[in-house]
Amino acid sequence: MSDEFSLLDAVAQADLVRRGEVKPLELVQAAIARIERLDPELGAVVTRRFDRALADAASADLPDGPLRGVPFLLKDLGAYLAGDAAHSGMEFLKRHDWRESHDAHFGANVRKAGLISLGRTNTPELGLAVTTEPLAYGPTRNPWKTTHSPGGSSGGSAAAVAAGYVAAAHASDGGGSIRIPANHCGLVGLKPTRGRCSFGPALGERWAGFSSEGVVCRTVRDSALLLDSIAGVSPGDPYSAAPPLRPFAEEVGADPGRLRIGLMPRAPRDMDTHPECVAAAEHAARLLESAGHHLEVSHPEALEDPASVKAFLTVVSSSIARALDNVSAKLGVPLTRADVEPPTWNIAQIGRSFSATDYIAAVEFAHAYGRRMACWYEDGFDLLLTPTCAAPPPALGHFQGTDEDPNAGLARAVPYTVFTSPFNMTGQPGISLPLHWSEDGLPIGSQLVAPCGREDVLLRVAAQLEAIQPFSDRIPPVHASR
Repeated sequence: MSDEFSLLDAVAQADLVRRGEVKPLELVQAAIARIERLDPELGAVVTRRFDRALADAASADLPDGPLRGVPFLLKDLGAYLAGDAAHSGMEFLKRHDWRESHDAHFGANVRKAGLISLGRTNTPELGLAVTTEPLAYGPTRNPWKTTHSPGGSSGGSAAAVAAGYVAAAHASDGGGSIRIPANHCGLVGLKPTRGRCSFGPALGERWAGFSSEGVVCRTVRDSALLLDSIAGVSPGDPYSAAPPLRPFAEEVGADPGRLRIGLMPRAPRDMDTHPECVAAAEHAARLLESAGHHLEVSHPEALEDPASVKAFLTVVSSSIARALDNVSAKLGVPLTRADVEPPTWNIAQIGRSFSATDYIAAVEFAHAYGRRMACWYEDGFDLLLTPTCAAPPPALGHFQGTDEDPNAGLARAVPYTVFTSPFNMTGQPGISLPLHWSEDGLPIGSQLVAPCGREDVLLRVAAQLEAIQPFSDRIPPVHASR
């Protein structure tokens, strides 16, 4: 029966519990068995809380939320649960067995929804890479092709969901870290609007508002219901997204009407775009046209501005420098070059080279950049369609630096973030959908981007595409049901 559970989405599993056909304990036991069987090959789960999960599942105090009893995994970055390991992909925190003392607002919402966390998933150090190969825990492998990367920084979560460990898992996105792993692993990956999901109480924002909390999952209805469950404001948040007019779950199956959608099949600034990625976007465009939408080749001019790259680097590198200081302060132990991976240390040093006014100028650029982007939508477009990435999922090791140049691999990340990171700067919601597979069997995603606050439109259209071309029943070679 455990293999049958692995093919059910979170909504279906919750329905079984609600009807009394399955107990939460059965779902959790089955998910644990899947992890124990498959994870030695994939390396997706880095810390386990199986005993606590079993106790939660058997407890009469398990919250009666919309996803009561459904097994879940949390990324090893943020979304803390009190007492659980929290290493952020860092060997330094792993060595000190760091644990947070309080629930994060996001973690509390996970509990309130009735979800049961089984543990933490692998992530690159401080979520910095577009692959998941931290020195602390080693690489996570892509279930579609185990020699390849599942993406980053939510690669452990994406691999776990794609392989059927759980129906959905926590993910976060500061430059594409929900959408890139969804692209690589054949999943639905929605990056919510800035401020939709709180980082409280520890933080008001992460990476100057570039980062968002969310999930990766296999179906659009899971994405919608999970967003309803995890979204919300924590007391004292510096800002928040406007609440939806109705639950996001009610958008699934709702008529989106006839939309005007811009198509951008190739990367900005004359960057190379792999033919498979172009084909994915063009295929999605044809599906949208078949549903009655108007497609035209167009995109915001702001996407061509090379100054956006410098602003992004200024904010992210400064934030990494601050993150290292914060880790040092938590443990009361000075951090040295030897305590972190070479690219992390070097990026932090770049961040320390910027002045306070440099940082403020970069934030101001991002705000102006968002206004420029919004003007394109105000001129009559409802959505923008792009490939999720400009290159197919790479082999593990593709981003490896050298002793002489530890940052050499970072430049290879650009094709994977060129379509995603601009919308972290603007705070817009974007969703990656698995509508195309390459000739060698790897998933290639397409991204839809809406104006700020319009996850409702994304979910209506995503559900429409899912109905035209179902994708959740397509499973990789490494999967719990096999």
